[in-house]
Amino acid sequence: MEQWQNIYSNFEPIAFSIGDISVHWYGIMYALALLSAIVVAKWFINHDKIQINQDIFDSYIWWAEIGVILGARLGYIIFYDPNTTYYLTHPWQIFNPFINGEFTGISGMSYHGAVIGFILASYLFCKKNKVSFFFLADIAVLGVSAGYVFGRIGNFFNQELVGRTTDVPWAIYVDGILRHPSQLYEAILEGIVIFIILVSVRKYKSFDGQLALLYGILYSLARIIAEVFRQPDIQLGFLYSNWLTMGMLQSGFFALLCMIIYFLKKKNKLIS
Repeated sequence: MEQWQNIYSNFEPIAFSIGDISVHWYGIMYALALLSAIVVAKWFINHDKIQINQDIFDSYIWWAEIGVILGARLGYIIFYDPNTTYYLTHPWQIFNPFINGEFTGISGMSYHGAVIGFILASYLFCKKNKVSFFFLADIAVLGVSAGYVFGRIGNFFNQELVGRTTDVPWAIYVDGILRHPSQLYEAILEGIVIFIILVSVRKYKSFDGQLALLYGILYSLARIIAEVFRQPDIQLGFLYSNWLTMGMLQSGFFALLCMIIYFLKKKNKLIS
């Protein structure tokens, strides 16, 4: 257990280097997240014999991924970054991977920003190609929930989004302080658990969008639980009374929105 608690002292975040460019485990995990999401979604298309043109889905993947990346970065800048005004007035710096001439990669991504980017990109794609948004979303969330696990493991490797202080036996030292490995809690709750639930209920859905909306509700509830163990972002802190965090606020709004749409869809009042 002592070796586990001191894992960061013995872990090298850089996987390998190519010349002056260092490739971090964080980046590798995020690449795996995107790739695994595609592989899993395609596997279910073939296994469940979902009627969708492969060329259409392959094109959709590019739209969705671009939407996710743009949304995640912009979402972080708008909701979390203390230098929001700077980036909005210097937009060419948003995706600049160099700081003072040194390659550092791009850090700072927002999950809820990624969701917004995904929704907008998916809507535009579906409108252009005359495909049902909710039909595609049901396929996508199966891959997203699986790939999400790698994303949170990447956060763990990058020693970011750390947990709150604790004395539980499985706590890890972060800068000399024992903390919850909250990134792994999120990988399990928001990734593995939700993936298992979606896979289990996918063949019993009664309308297009049911899996996507269920994912939104389940993720939001899991995220709110995980936020109890996660240290609030240092630049924001608690938003209210030492318990409400930005993640909780966004997740609560997202859950409510998904519940409303779910109810309307269930009552056949919303066209898919």
